[in-house]
Amino acid sequence: MRCLPLLLVALILPSPVLAEADNPEALSYSLGVRLGERLRDEVPELQLQALLKGLQQAYRGEKLELPADKIEALLAAHEARLASSTDDSPALLAERRFLAREKAKPGTHELPGGVLWRELRAGQGPKPKANQQVSVRYSGRLADGTLFDESREPQWFRLDSLIAGWRSALLAMPAGARWQLVIPSAQAYGEEGAGDLIPPHAPLVFEVELLESR
Repeated sequence: MRCLPLLLVALILPSPVLAEADNPEALSYSLGVRLGERLRDEVPELQLQALLKGLQQAYRGEKLELPADKIEALLAAHEARLASSTDDSPALLAERRFLAREKAKPGTHELPGGVLWRELRAGQGPKPKANQQVSVRYSGRLADGTLFDESREPQWFRLDSLIAGWRSALLAMPAGARWQLVIPSAQAYGEEGAGDLIPPHAPLVFEVELLESR
C-alpha cells in the first residue's frame, strides 16, 4: 500500500472529462478510476476526503498536516495488519485487484455470484436448461494469460457436472453466442485449486462458444 500514492499524477476533481486519449484531463481521470478500483477492494474503510487532501498537499509540494515519521508509522502499521489478516492473503488481494480491473472494462456484465461476461458474438438460439447437456468450444486461461485448457473441437458436457461459474454463464447464453467469462475462484476451484494447473484462489478467464444443447 505504501507505493500507491506514487501512481497518481493528477488530482481527482469534479470537472468534465474529455474522451481524447492524449487529453491530460482524461488521463488524470482514468488514473483516478484505476486507483479507486484498487483502493475500494484493498482499503474499504478509506476516508476519501482525507485521501484527497493528502494527495493534493503531497502533489503540490505543500506543507503536510502530519510529520513524516508519523506517516511512516501509520503506513507500516497498516501494512502489518494486511500481512497478518488471514482474509487478505496475497492470492486473495491479487484476485480482487484482477476482478476489479476486469469489471471496469467496457461491455462487461455481471451475473449473480460474481461471474463477469463480455459478448464476443451474439447468439439467437435457445438457452440451455439446468438438466441438459451442452456442446461447446472453449479455451481457459489464468489471470496472467497462461493457457491451461482448450478444446477446438465441440465437446459435450452435462451442465450439472461443470463448475458453478460455467453453469451460471451457460444458462444465460443463447445458442450460437461466444462470450468471454471471468470466473471468480469462489465459482471455480476456490482455495484448493486444481492440481498443478490451477493455483488456490485463482480467477479463470474463458472464451466459450455455445453450439447447442439437448
